[in-house]
Formats: sequence, C-alpha cells, structure tokens
Amino acid sequence: MHLRFVAAVLLPLLVALSLPVHADEARRERGNGAAAESRRDQAAVAALQQRMSEAEQRYRDAMQAEDEDAAAKATTAALAEMKAVVEACGKQRGCQVEQMLATYERLLQDTPRFDDAATDDGGDPLDERDFTAADVPDSASAAALLSEEGQRFVKMVQFNPAVQAGIRRWLTDLRPQLMDSYENYRYMQHLMSPAFRRYGLPEALLFGILAKESNGKVHAGSRAGAVGPLQFMPATGRRFGLGDDGSGFDTRYDPRAAADAAAQYLQERLAELGNSIELALAGYNGGEGRALRVYQTTGGRSFWDIDVYSQFPAETKDYVPMVIAAAWLYLHPKEYGIHWPKVSVRPTTITLTQPASLYELTICLGNWGSRNGYLRPLRNLNPRWSPDVMLPAGTVLNVTTRIAWLYRFNCTHGKRLELAQQLVASNVQSALVRVGEPTPANGPSAGEATPAPAPVERKPARVRTYQVKRGDTLHGIARKLQCDLDDLAKANKLKKPKYAIKPGQTLKLEGCDA
Repeated sequence: MHLRFVAAVLLPLLVALSLPVHADEARRERGNGAAAESRRDQAAVAALQQRMSEAEQRYRDAMQAEDEDAAAKATTAALAEMKAVVEACGKQRGCQVEQMLATYERLLQDTPRFDDAATDDGGDPLDERDFTAADVPDSASAAALLSEEGQRFVKMVQFNPAVQAGIRRWLTDLRPQLMDSYENYRYMQHLMSPAFRRYGLPEALLFGILAKESNGKVHAGSRAGAVGPLQFMPATGRRFGLGDDGSGFDTRYDPRAAADAAAQYLQERLAELGNSIELALAGYNGGEGRALRVYQTTGGRSFWDIDVYSQFPAETKDYVPMVIAAAWLYLHPKEYGIHWPKVSVRPTTITLTQPASLYELTICLGNWGSRNGYLRPLRNLNPRWSPDVMLPAGTVLNVTTRIAWLYRFNCTHGKRLELAQQLVASNVQSALVRVGEPTPANGPSAGEATPAPAPVERKPARVRTYQVKRGDTLHGIARKLQCDLDDLAKANKLKKPKYAIKPGQTLKLEGCDA
C-alpha cells in the first residue's frame, strides 16, 4: 500500500519537480551556443579590423617607395584591400561599416592627398567616400548628369541636319579637339559648372561653348581681342565684372569668373530672345544687338528660319550648330562610340618647397597618368602665372591630388628635379661659341701657344663735305653729287621747302654717291 502510494503520488511529483531542472539545463546549453557564436563573430570582426589596420600601414609605407610607379602599385593594392575589408564587413554580423570607413577617412586626413593614383586597369582609384563609385564612369558627374538635364536640353534645341553635320565634324577632323576640350574642362569643371547650375542653364551648353571657343585653353585669345576660356571681349567682360582686378591680372582668364559672366550673359539673351538657345548663341558670337534686331524684325521666328538664318554672318551660322553638336555629344557619348579620356581631377593645392616655374614643374612631374603631361592643367588652374615666371618658395598652386602626388615624388628632390632645373635654365645663347682665325696646316702644334693677333687700328671714317659756292642751291648740289635730297637736308638740318643755304657754308654729304 505504501509503495503503491509512493508510485502513484510521489513519482509524478518528482517528475514535475525535475522538469524545471532540465529546462534550465537546455537554456544554459543554448546560451553557451550563442556565446560561442558571438565569440566567433567578435573574432571575425577583430580579424577584419586587423586587415584594415595592416592595409593602412601598407599605404603609408608605400609613400616611401623610390618612384611613382612603385608607389602607385603599392597604394592601389592597399586601397583594393580596404575595399575588400569594407565589403566583408557589410556581410559580417556585428561589424560596423561606419567604423571601417572612419579608418579610411582618418587615412586621408592624416596623410598628404596622394591617394589619386591610377588603378591597374588605367581607371581612377576608389572614391574616398563611396567604395561603389569605382564602377561609375568619369562621365557620370557630367555627361550623364541627369537624364532630366539631357531631356531639357533636347527640348530647348532643334536637332537638325546642321547639328548632325556639326556632330560629324567633331567626330572626324575635330575629334582631337573634342577630346582635348573634354579633358581640359574636367580639370575646371568644379570651378565652372556651379555658375551654370545656379542660373538654371544646362552644363552641356557650357561645355559646347568652351569646346568651340577655346578647346578649354584658358589663355586662348583671338585677333579681335577676345580672351579666356569663354572668349570675352573687353567691353562685354567689363559689363559682367571681368577685367583688371587691380593687380594687373585680367579676370577674363579666370575660369570661375568667366563661367559666371557667361551664365549671366546667356540668361540675359534668353530672356530677350524668347528663350531660344540658338539665338542666344548667335548673340554670343555675332553680337547681341544684331541678334535682338533680327529677332524683333522677324517676329521672333526660329534661328533656322531662312529669313533669320540669312541675316547672320557665316561665322555665326557655323558657330551655333557646332556648339549644340558638342553639347549633344557631351550628353550622349555612348551613342556615338565616344569614350571620354579618364582624367584624375580631384582638386587640392600644393605649396612650393622651393622656387619653380610652371615649365619646370611640368618637366619634373612627367606625364604619369596623362597623355600630354600637366602644363595645361597647371596653367588652367593657375591662370595668373605665366609658365616661365619663377615662383618663390611658399607659393600655393591649385592642382589635382595626382599632381600633388607626383610633385612629392619628383619635384622636391632627386634627379628628375635636377634635370628639370637644368633644362629650364638652358638657352640658345649659351650653346654658341666664337671661332677664331683658322690655323694653317703647317702652323703651330696643339701644344704651342698661338700668339694673339695684334689689334687692328681702325681709322675713323672721314666725313665728306662740300663748300657752298655762289649760285648753288641744295637741289643743284644733290643732282651734281648724286645725293638723296631728304638725307642731305636732314644731315644739315635744312627745312623744307626753301632749304636755305649761303656761299661758304660747309655741308655734310650724307646720302651721296659721288
């Protein structure tokens, strides 16, 4: 009876009492598993942090390489590793991507801005804030600027055979100029495009004008007196604040100031010419007075109307479609098989550690990462300085991070700098030698001293004279002695028309053959 009671009553109770014990053990086992998983995540995060730290150190060490090629290879590898770490961090539980990016930001802040080396495939390096930007073409910030801008431009212009002919020219005979224009513009884009955006004008229009006016050469000038990247005449420039800034520098050469003035000018023209880009461009090239007069007398008809078109000079008839064609290609490069040149344009500054001219810097920088070297970017970004002027140490120059990177390697010390200095200091006159009298075959040997020739004593030329006789006239003397009358009169200070002379007077016979 007692045993049956125990079995019937106590055993279920004991089982019930034992259940929480087993549940606690299960929870402890799950907790131990979670802790182990957490420890694995922490270890993985720590490994990623270690990789980022090592990549950062490799980047710093790369700056001590012997030349730009070795440094570029090492820094590119370090940047690629950083990208891989950030991508892995995004997939790893517990890894803070922001912290990894902060490490990269610290690298950029703590080291000189030499991070613009080219990648192995010739493209630009990883963007300093967005690692996905490595896959975005250079033209993304410009040519594809937004289909909205492209469509707006399409609606504002008429795409016709004249524009197509302009496109054909840009893609054939003028393709080198188109490529140069794009490359030059990209260096100045951060200076010029904000003005057009501010005034609601398509950036493509700015590029088209720049390409046609100057090919993006800041110091271009015309026979008519227009200068600068957007070719302002003196009077028009003054209307929009361009001209001598008080230091002798003409701000028509300044890309930022010129773009701002051009945007204001075009805004004025569009407002008075029915918002027609073609007529605004005609005014830009052929004179605003003519454009307004034609617009008003033809009732505001299109530039392509024969009665309008025929009233503009040949240069303007060519200018308008060529600008639109260049702008069109800027917005639609892929359709025409255009691959814009890769240009490393991130702006920064350098402070000269020693005197140098832009010519000297161009030589010592080399052309690593550029087809044509860096004279044009240096001049476009620093229009105030002539390329041959020696700038003092401490001068701050506007450059790109790639130029700054190359300056650090090649223009502060070493053989490249010495070579550049030697070449800039050279001149033709120092190459010329003065050769003495030839030595006879049986003359003194090389070891014998050749006596210096005695100086030849030159007798001063005797000035011929003539004593005036009674009845002489200057005209008669000139005829008799075969003299040029004007020379004879001038030599003796005789004035027209009388050429008064008197007997006994002595005349200097200049201009006479007899």
